[in-house]
Amino acid sequence: MPVLELDPLIDDPSTRIIVCCGAGGVGKTTTAAALGVRAAERGRRVVVLTIDPARRLAQSMGIDSLDNVPRKVEGIKGSDGGELHAMMLDMKRTFDEIVEAHADAERARAILENPFYQSLSAGFAGTQEYMAMEKLGQLRARDEWDLIVVDTPPSRSALDFLDAPKRLGSFLDGTFIKLLMAPAKVGGRAGMKFLNVGMSMMTGTLGKLLGGQFLKDVQTFVAAMDTMFGGFRTRADATYRLLQAPGTAFLVVATPERDALREAAYFVERLAAEKMPLAGLVLNRVHGSGAARLSAERARAAAENLDEGRIVDQGGGKTAGRGPRATSPEQSDSAAKPAADLATAAVPAGSEAAPTAEADTDVQQLTAGLLRLHAERMQVLAREQRTRDRFTALHPEVAVAEVAALPGDVHDLAGLRAIGDRLTLGRLP
Repeated sequence: MPVLELDPLIDDPSTRIIVCCGAGGVGKTTTAAALGVRAAERGRRVVVLTIDPARRLAQSMGIDSLDNVPRKVEGIKGSDGGELHAMMLDMKRTFDEIVEAHADAERARAILENPFYQSLSAGFAGTQEYMAMEKLGQLRARDEWDLIVVDTPPSRSALDFLDAPKRLGSFLDGTFIKLLMAPAKVGGRAGMKFLNVGMSMMTGTLGKLLGGQFLKDVQTFVAAMDTMFGGFRTRADATYRLLQAPGTAFLVVATPERDALREAAYFVERLAAEKMPLAGLVLNRVHGSGAARLSAERARAAAENLDEGRIVDQGGGKTAGRGPRATSPEQSDSAAKPAADLATAAVPAGSEAAPTAEADTDVQQLTAGLLRLHAERMQVLAREQRTRDRFTALHPEVAVAEVAALPGDVHDLAGLRAIGDRLTLGRLP
C-alpha cells in the first residue's frame, strides 16, 4: 500500500486546511493536536479547531479550557515564527456573532432575545455542523494562520458539515418557512388579510400542536432573520468550495479494528463522491513486536513444554538424568532458543549462576507466562493485518500512515510530540 508522508504535507505552504475525520474513539483529537504541534514547531502558524465537546485537547496542551477564541499554546519550540493556537467551537456564540455582524443593533437584539432563536442556536439539529462551517470560513478569511487543523465530531456525523449548505438551503426554502415569511413580505393590511384568511387553518392547527406562543416566536424570528438568510447560504456555499479546493487535505483516522475501518471506508467513499481532496488514512494504535519471528504457535508450544517440565534448552547438568530430549521436531531450536532467552532475561541480575530448584521453577513459570503473552500479541498482530488487508484491497489507492501504539495515554505536549514522530514515520519499522 502507498505510504502517507505527513511532513511534506504540513510543510507545504499551499496546504492551508487539514480536516481529521473518522469514527469515535480512534484518536482524531490526538491526531489533530499532534499535527498542530509538529507543524508549529516546523515553522508554521497553526490553529487547531476542535468540534468534539471532549476536553482532551485542552488538557494535552496544558490549557485550562478552550472556548470560541483561539488561545496560544505555550511551550511550543517553533522555528521561524511558528506558533500554535487552539480553540473549541461554541456553536451558540458563533451564531450570535453572525447575527451581530450582519444585522443592525435593534434587529440583532430582537433576534438574540427571541425564544425560538435561543433554542435553535443552543442545539437545533444540524446547527453545530453549520456553525463549524461558519467558524472555519471565518478563520480562513482572517488569513492570520498558515494552517488550520479541524478535529471533527465522532462517527458519521463528522461529515454532516458537508451537507450543511444543502440542508440550510432546504430549510430556508421550505414551504413552512415561506408560509411564515409571507405575511411579513406582503406587509400592511394585505398582509394581515393574507394571514387571517390564508393561514388561519394552518396557524390554528400548529398553535394546538406547538402552542400559540411558540408559533408566534417562530414567526417573529423568521421575520427578523429574513434579510440574513441569503448571507447564510452564500457563506456556507463558499466554505464548501473551500473544502474542495487544492489547499485542503482530509485525513481519515481509524484504528486497525473491523468497525473503525468500516467507518473509514465510508468516509473515503463519501469524500470521493463529494470530490473532496483526500490525503490518506492515519491508522492509529497499531501493535508491533520485537520478536515477530517467533510465531504464536511456537510460543505456545514452548510454554507448554515449560509447564510440563520438558524444557529442551537447559544446560547439560539439568538434562543429564533425563535421557533424550523430550520434544517433537516442531519444538526444536526455533522454539527452544526464544524460551532460553526469556528464561535468561527473567533471572534477576546478580543472582547465583546455579539457581536453586525452587528459583529455577519460578523462572520457568515466568518464562511460560511471557511466552503466552507473546502468543496473544502475535494473534492481535495477525488480526490487525487481516483487517488492514481487507481495507487496502477495497481502496488500494489510499495512502496509509501507520502509528505505533503508545504504552499509555497522551496528556501533555511531550506525548503529542511522540505521536507526531510516529505519524511521520509513515510505516511501522
